[in-house]
Amino acid sequence: MTDPLHALSPLDGRYAETVASLTEFFSEFAFLRDRVRVELNFLPALSKTGLVRPLTESESARLESFRANFSTADAESILAHERKTRHDVKALEYFLQDKFQNTSLVDLIPWIHFGLTSEDINSIGQVIALKESRDEVILPALDSLISSLSDFVVQYKSTPMPARTHGQFAVPTTMGKEFAVYVARLNKTRAGISSHRFEAKLTGAVGNFNALQAAAPLVDWITFSRDFISSFGLEPNLLTTQILPYDNWIRYFDLLRLTNSILIDFAQDVWRYISDGYLKQAVVAGEVGSSTMPQKVNPIDFENAEGNLGVANSLFNHYAQKLTVSRLQRDLSDSTVRRTFGTALGHSLLAWTNLQRGLKRIAPNEEKLKAELNAHWEVVSEGAQTILRAAGKSDAYESLKEKTRGQVLTEADYKAWCDAIEVDDETRKRLKSLSPETYIGLAVELAKRIIDS
Repeated sequence: MTDPLHALSPLDGRYAETVASLTEFFSEFAFLRDRVRVELNFLPALSKTGLVRPLTESESARLESFRANFSTADAESILAHERKTRHDVKALEYFLQDKFQNTSLVDLIPWIHFGLTSEDINSIGQVIALKESRDEVILPALDSLISSLSDFVVQYKSTPMPARTHGQFAVPTTMGKEFAVYVARLNKTRAGISSHRFEAKLTGAVGNFNALQAAAPLVDWITFSRDFISSFGLEPNLLTTQILPYDNWIRYFDLLRLTNSILIDFAQDVWRYISDGYLKQAVVAGEVGSSTMPQKVNPIDFENAEGNLGVANSLFNHYAQKLTVSRLQRDLSDSTVRRTFGTALGHSLLAWTNLQRGLKRIAPNEEKLKAELNAHWEVVSEGAQTILRAAGKSDAYESLKEKTRGQVLTEADYKAWCDAIEVDDETRKRLKSLSPETYIGLAVELAKRIIDS
């Protein structure tokens, strides 16, 4: 059903436009198309071994046409076969037999799916989708989000704000530096996602090349497998059961899960900054924040992102628990789980898109930040007691603790303390130079470093 109003999943309904780029890789049509691609590539590979006669130029072109022009009608033809077979890969084999009839390829019908098991085709077809969606959708979307975060860092690297530790007022920082921490964390997971090498298998029904070796013992099937898998830009795994061990795919999902966990942390922090008034949101004409409270501007983009990141990570966690375990050589319960990969990626992509939208609508509330900093001069006590330590005061920490712990200091309170303490003039001058707005350490330099790196 194509009407979004009647779709079961919100990814196919309410959010279909946002995640549409993933349907090219994870729809049922895409899975059928990619497996047809693998089956059709298998025949020229067999021809190179000498088992299959050489293909003419026109026959190679015909195979390429089948691959390039795979259509909805072709997919429906496969599904018609599957309704009889109740086996998706055998249905695909029968579809190809139909395509070869009445062509010069008819004599190659016995070589379709020769010596293979379904999982040879499925694992390659599915990991093609993971690899190509990573390169064409996931990485560009993540790069765009990191770029938006980096722009925020550049713009607000010098904007001072109160930090919080254990929820309490702590040493000041800058808004840009706080966001730079997330840029640094995301850059690391992004590097892992980008460099990940995906594995696939072509090893037969129980992983030993049994049928291929029995039918053609003179062919080096291990080298054949390695070369065939590599032709798709994938890493061959030669030691498998009927199924590919999914550890390699799970390492990729774990990188995405970690990325999403970092972004949950970010979304929650931004939500709190908005709640505390540290960030203000743009008011967009025509938008409504509440059905009853007209004054509200809700952080809906960050809330939506947090929810979708959680849904995605629940699936990624399930993959790690489920796909690492399979009874004996293999049970079929992995198959239906693997069909949800697009769902996990879709909720991730939706969240990343919402975070970008939200970033465009926020800016520091500098008046609020300044007022909050200047209302809490006790936050410079860390610097003050460290200056006193450097001047040789053995009771520096204790004296500041007595003055500040659990108390709020005004500027006047702090300056009066500076005047009363027994220190030399240079130390007193350094103590008086501290202020909540300027006591930000190397925050600006650190923020610049992550952007320039």
